[in-house]
Amino acid sequence: MKKTWIFLVLAGALSAACGTAASQKGGPETAPRAIVSDETTIAQTRYGKVQGYKDGDIYTFKGIPYAKAERFMPPQAPDAFEGVKVCRTYGPKTPQTSTTLRYREDRTDYGFGFQFNIEPVDEQNCLVLNVWTKGLADGKKRPVFVWIHGGGFASGSGNDLPCYEGRALAEKEDIVVVNLNHRLNILGYIDLRGLGGKYSESVNLGMQDLVKALEWVRDNIEAFGGDPGSVTIAGQSGGGGKVNTLMAMPSAMGLFHRAIAQSGSWILHNNDADGKALGLQVVEELGLKPSEADKLADFTYEELAAAGHRATVKLHSSSGFCPTVDGKYVTDPSFDPEAPEISRNIPMIIGSNKNEFTYDNSPVLTQEEVLGRLEKQMGKDKAAGFLKAYDAAYPGHTPQEVLYTDMFLRKAAVKMADVKSAQGAAPVYMYFFTWKPSGNALGACHGMELPFMFNNIALQREMTGGTPDAYRLSDLISSAWISFIRTGDPNVSGLPAWEPYTAENGNTMVFDKECKVVHNHDRALMDYDLPRRF
Repeated sequence: MKKTWIFLVLAGALSAACGTAASQKGGPETAPRAIVSDETTIAQTRYGKVQGYKDGDIYTFKGIPYAKAERFMPPQAPDAFEGVKVCRTYGPKTPQTSTTLRYREDRTDYGFGFQFNIEPVDEQNCLVLNVWTKGLADGKKRPVFVWIHGGGFASGSGNDLPCYEGRALAEKEDIVVVNLNHRLNILGYIDLRGLGGKYSESVNLGMQDLVKALEWVRDNIEAFGGDPGSVTIAGQSGGGGKVNTLMAMPSAMGLFHRAIAQSGSWILHNNDADGKALGLQVVEELGLKPSEADKLADFTYEELAAAGHRATVKLHSSSGFCPTVDGKYVTDPSFDPEAPEISRNIPMIIGSNKNEFTYDNSPVLTQEEVLGRLEKQMGKDKAAGFLKAYDAAYPGHTPQEVLYTDMFLRKAAVKMADVKSAQGAAPVYMYFFTWKPSGNALGACHGMELPFMFNNIALQREMTGGTPDAYRLSDLISSAWISFIRTGDPNVSGLPAWEPYTAENGNTMVFDKECKVVHNHDRALMDYDLPRRF
């Protein structure tokens, strides 16, 4: 065994009592925290021993392989190994386009606020996960929180944003936090079943990866102090879409017990025929005949991505590379038009943010200017009706806010909550995040809730400003999420009573400087179709 190594760092860790001492000071307490990596930080998995490190009270493991896969093939169990595998750094992510690079180079408030991490990519070694826990094999049966990153079905990773680090949640209420990488874009969502033969199961590969990760959790999480019988899956944006899709996958049933979809309620699936057609068109764009399918392994990722783009354009595909309702892995287009029957007993939290993709970075507008923009988009009569409904939903609003309120994901979240609650089975809790930072134009934008629910304001100060009210709200939201992870009920001290949602009561928790519950406050706005931006 390697010699023990230990050093001290000054860490900006959130206090376990964030709502008291830390938040009253307007930020995290700074205290010495020891980092240890020795034989006491080794966990025994089914495939071999892995060594992480202890960060204060939290055992941390990064880059643990949960599966392996050849290109365009279903995932398999990882290889067993002898000795001890050192798992102390994040593993690579799947190849993807330059989306995060573009954001990294973005000099606007968005690029500054999100601080995307730039990471190595590796198609062969990207099926990895990370674990944070207070105990190893101690029999305590901690609830498990499995986070699925955003980025649509095309990009992202479990280390995409600084606030994805699971340490603060694991420390706050003694839960096990897991996040992971999986195959994306053409590598994870091409449908090659039309080729037959060994490609007969080559569909929804990215979703198959997620199921494999959940199987790894089921089989190994007790070694990390977790309870495989108490697993919550959650995701934001594309991660929320993957949560919704997992709820329509028979192979995922029994692997999770609660679910959270954050700003990810839109329905994006290919039907069986379109999925196959797109896959075959990619093969044609690469200059191959179906009988030459084995040559798919010879192309670079960039060549595959370019062929995929040409194929989607040629077929006028609006969905592109995303889950396919193939009848085996994904059995129905989840939550459209009904909630999946196979997951009727899974409690959910569903919600969205007030601004989402509409960033308020324009000069202050007058009421007349706003009305003019609305009339140009909707016509005079509809504009007047929309303004009346908006006034009722948001009394006292500024003219500017009318144009920078999301009407896409909020509408999708309401529809999803409606059909989930209509099952009359497990409860669904609805939220609406409206808190805005004071130092930038992001507003309650897409992803703004992430550092709050991860209890990681300190790691994403560029986004939130790190103000006292941000820390206070973070304590409440992260506590509610942890309560749901533990019990399926998000009610906690400090928040108004949060009752389950139905279409009739419209019960929605509004997260802001002052949290409140509203009831169908914007139902009338759902009758209007507006663009994401003006």
